Amino acid sequence: MEITYLGHSCFLLDLGGTRILFDPFITYNELAGAVDKDKIQTDFILLSHAHQDHLADAEYFAKKDNAVLVANYETCEWYKAKGIENLVHLNIGGKVHLPFGTVRMVYAAHSSVLPDGTYGGSPAGYVIESAEKTIYFAGDTALTYDMKIIGELYQQIDIAFMPIGGTLTMDVYDALIAANWVNTRKIIGMHYDTWPNIQINPIEALEASRQAGKELTLMQIGEKINF
Repeated sequence: MEITYLGHSCFLLDLGGTRILFDPFITYNELAGAVDKDKIQTDFILLSHAHQDHLADAEYFAKKDNAVLVANYETCEWYKAKGIENLVHLNIGGKVHLPFGTVRMVYAAHSSVLPDGTYGGSPAGYVIESAEKTIYFAGDTALTYDMKIIGELYQQIDIAFMPIGGTLTMDVYDALIAANWVNTRKIIGMHYDTWPNIQINPIEALEASRQAGKELTLMQIGEKINF
């Protein structure tokens, strides 16, 4: 599996040849200025919730690549009204079998509103079971006991994408607790440093992870890693 970090909470996963884009926010992210979104190709777009910093470029990629957009019911209907037809409607606890694996929408403790001010449905995360890996994408969330359900449902999460910026979501210390609850040792940090109110001290974050016996990865925008 190849992982490309595109800034904030936006990642492109190549999972067995299928390209999955999470929470596309490139155009309005000043830190992602070197990312050329025209060169990004995607097959599926997974949206955690309806805040602008998680779906700003979803319509662009859905139309450019004819990609399948996966989101909660309200967000899918909003995009349907924009002429997007390749949609997978999910809600908390729902599962769908897609070519790259099984996708389950899981709870996230946050808020959600669409760019036009209408209700954006329930914020969420995703657990993906594929032939290669089992992946948890937490979305924007606080630390919540619902994460323990994930730990009970899945014997092991191979890698978890978790927000660590604090203020608007969990910080790194809560993320390390969450990692225990969902049965993972490997965390990729997200939703940090984009704005002053979510800036972190990377040295402290990495040391806290080391002391907790976890492996925290802080990727550079544009960086690719194989896992």
